[in-house]
Amino acid sequence: MSSNVDLASIARFKNKEAVVGIVGLGYVGLPLMLRYSAVGFRVLGIDIDVEKVSRLNVGESYIEHIPADKIAAARSSGFEATTDFSRVSECDALVLCVPTPLNKYREPDMSFVINTTDAIKPYLRRGQVVSLESTTYPGTTEEELLPRVQEGGLTVGKDIFLVYSPEREDPGNPNFETRTIPKVLGGHTPACLQVGIALYEQAIDKVVAVSSTKAAEMTKLLENIHRAVNIGLVNEMKIVADRMGIDIFEVVDAAATKPFGFTPYYPGPGLGGHCIPIDPFYLTWKAREYGLHTRFIELSGEVNQAMPEYVVSKLVDGLNGLGRALKGSRVLVLGIAYKKNVDDMRESPSVEIMELIQAKGGIVAYSDPHVPVFPRMREHHFELSSEPLSAESIAGFDAVILATDHDRFDYDAIRQHARLLVDSRGKYRAPQAHIIKA
Repeated sequence: MSSNVDLASIARFKNKEAVVGIVGLGYVGLPLMLRYSAVGFRVLGIDIDVEKVSRLNVGESYIEHIPADKIAAARSSGFEATTDFSRVSECDALVLCVPTPLNKYREPDMSFVINTTDAIKPYLRRGQVVSLESTTYPGTTEEELLPRVQEGGLTVGKDIFLVYSPEREDPGNPNFETRTIPKVLGGHTPACLQVGIALYEQAIDKVVAVSSTKAAEMTKLLENIHRAVNIGLVNEMKIVADRMGIDIFEVVDAAATKPFGFTPYYPGPGLGGHCIPIDPFYLTWKAREYGLHTRFIELSGEVNQAMPEYVVSKLVDGLNGLGRALKGSRVLVLGIAYKKNVDDMRESPSVEIMELIQAKGGIVAYSDPHVPVFPRMREHHFELSSEPLSAESIAGFDAVILATDHDRFDYDAIRQHARLLVDSRGKYRAPQAHIIKA
């Protein structure tokens, strides 16, 4: 330990006397808040969204898989949400869980990270630890947070501690929770790392320390690029297999019986969620600074981004086979969350499919038991509500696209009553004249 400040900070976390501040109360920040609250910490949640803060403070949840009773329990244990950034000074830890989207040029939009850091900066004090959890390019913590945190005269590693620990949430996955997912952690200095470990080991079963914030940032990118590249591969193989009259889902299932050297990835209508469609572009952007061109990563991105167009082309083919044009046809999209059994709409390929149908003159509707009303989104909007599914309503559409395979759908009823069914998820294996695999 390099100073008494280290020992005092570490002791506060080990004794659960520290106040943990979570900045950004979304899909990452909210589960983390609940975990720290559950193990006995006082947690202060900070968010710029007044509606979110108001709902949390009356014990309500705005994320489907997080029940309101857990929010209410946290409130009764001392959790409070606020929009007042001056209260940063009350916190011993500040965990930043803010969005890191791409701009229209597919470059990192760091405005949320930078604006949040600037907002907490005037209220930072000695003994605090600042942790960034937002997925980003290697070097962000050093290049963007470090100078801002030190602007007021605090020295990182001595007066204040700076770490990077990438979020690994998987919304709706019943097999893993915040506590059981190992936490990768990198510190700007050895003292920063020690204080960061003290922060996280109270709430997470296993903390995996790495040598630097850059290594931790790159770890998160590797995890998600690995997934994006393999999904790109199987999506490309889907197109080839389809042309050859082969069911790619049958092939993946058969290959998955090999007990070594193969991990099954399944094709779909495109990539969704905050991480997989976005993170590879953080690395391609940063690599250009070093004179490198990440061709492999960019190629998989191109394949995955082309999938919504592929699904719509299959829809057009199917309608043509029935003597109908897409223009003027009524099309129902089943599932607009980015993956099954959640209400998370971030980067959902279903939304792009809807926009493509509308742009080509189709009349689009959707049904999603997890998304009753189409939400406000930064770049997309439809004035639509979820269509209730019945034999009559399904049969009333010229075509149905299965985009997200929620468990709550009645797949037999959909198969029986759809005039034309475009399946992008491999739910219908037996060939039928009115089902098109996409």
